[in-house]
Amino acid sequence: MGQKPSDADLRARLTPEQYRVTREQGTERAFTGEHYHNKRTAQYLCVVREESLFSSDSKYDSGSGWPSFWQPAAPKSVAAVDDRSHGMHRTEVRCTNCGAHFGHVFEDGPQPTGQRYCINPAALDFKPESGS
Repeated sequence: MGQKPSDADLRARLTPEQYRVTREQGTERAFTGEHYHNKRTAQYLCVVREESLFSSDSKYDSGSGWPSFWQPAAPKSVAAVDDRSHGMHRTEVRCTNCGAHFGHVFEDGPQPTGQRYCINPAALDFKPESGS
């Protein structure tokens, strides 16, 4: 993973919730994040590094309470990390450039990938595509 911004820089730039999610592997309450119901055409960026992670083209309503995507914008934009916290075995999703925590990926998503990237809205920045 790439170089992480300093803790002081992140505390100055991010909201307390963004910091908690991206740096302390926090989770937002289901159905509460600002991007959950967003249906506009856009790119979803890493809130820390402003690099494209997901596209609205792969966003879908999984019913989970968090924005869900069936694939990242580019295969190398996210890293999968083994997560055995909270008595579970899951696959954590992080930014390959800065290590920010985004959420988890599950194998119960729609085709063509069968994956469900379940992402915390606080970890995402929204960049509307022109015309939307």
